[in-house]
Amino acid sequence: MKIMTLPCDGIGPEIMSATLAVVEAANQRFNLGISFHEEESGFDSLKNHGITLREEVLDRARTEFDGVILGTQSHMDYPPLVEGGRNVSAGFRIGLDLYANVRPARSREFIPNKAPGMDLVIMREATEGFYPDRNMYQGVGEMMPDPDMALSVRKITRHGSMRICREAFKLAMQREKKVAAIHKANSFLMTDGLFLECFREVAKDFPEVETEELIVDAYAALLVRKPEAYDVVVATNFYGDILSDLASELSGSLGLAGSINANAETGLCCAQAQHGSAPDIAGQNVANPTSLILSAAMMLSWLGEQRGVADLMKAGDAIAQAVDRVIDDPSTRTRDLGGTLNTDEFGQLVADAVAEEAMAA
Repeated sequence: MKIMTLPCDGIGPEIMSATLAVVEAANQRFNLGISFHEEESGFDSLKNHGITLREEVLDRARTEFDGVILGTQSHMDYPPLVEGGRNVSAGFRIGLDLYANVRPARSREFIPNKAPGMDLVIMREATEGFYPDRNMYQGVGEMMPDPDMALSVRKITRHGSMRICREAFKLAMQREKKVAAIHKANSFLMTDGLFLECFREVAKDFPEVETEELIVDAYAALLVRKPEAYDVVVATNFYGDILSDLASELSGSLGLAGSINANAETGLCCAQAQHGSAPDIAGQNVANPTSLILSAAMMLSWLGEQRGVADLMKAGDAIAQAVDRVIDDPSTRTRDLGGTLNTDEFGQLVADAVAEEAMAA
């Protein structure tokens, strides 16, 4: 089993190293036969190849690898696209058609949070929507007819909406059998209207699942007021991006939130932390690697489920449980959670926890 790794920018190399230590521990415990291959991306790739993400890297990820672990990117600091500043994350989502951005948010009793009882998953469509770099066949979906006017195009398709809604319902069948669709169809009559039409169509195939349709601003308030009420939430790209960050922060920290980008039809999956590259602390060995570690765990579980490989699912669960055991103790947390551990120390403790369970068994 081959995994492509791309450390990328900022704290990416540090949290990638900690994550790989954990995955390797699971690899040894469950005899997964994983091998890792590192590729350049971000500023390193720009320096050496003139572009932040080469097309050949995407081609290799598509044809030669079982999964991808993607580090953090400083794409706001990249040069324009014509000068090689390609959005790496969008490049993978569009290039590999990873339409399902799966973002869980779960409150832990032992971590201070503002959302007791939250345990939900936001299913975010990731290949279209308001994002101008992924809604046009050629060029981008933003334009400036004159210096004082800027316009942006939003793209919502039946194909994109149907497949993300279907994945949301499939996930709900494994959980509490509840799905909430987030929209603003009272204003975006055609685009969000089409999304809701698709949501209702898919719902007919899942009569056991309870459905709800919520306007995005109302749901933001409800997420704060009664976070425990929601199970699976499905949304278009822009809404899902904002709401998943809100949910993760309410549940304890964006640094504790895993995330994968996946395509159930092709079997491709990319693990990616929810947070950014934090260049202000890069190279200091103080970043919290939990988000990327949990993302890698999600990737293993997802691949295991898709392929019917129980040991991959067990490995993902073991990593998630090891993270919880480590952060349950205030003395073994990273600085952002009130502890004193460095990035590599935390990663090693989680890796040790994974290995110790194997010895105990």
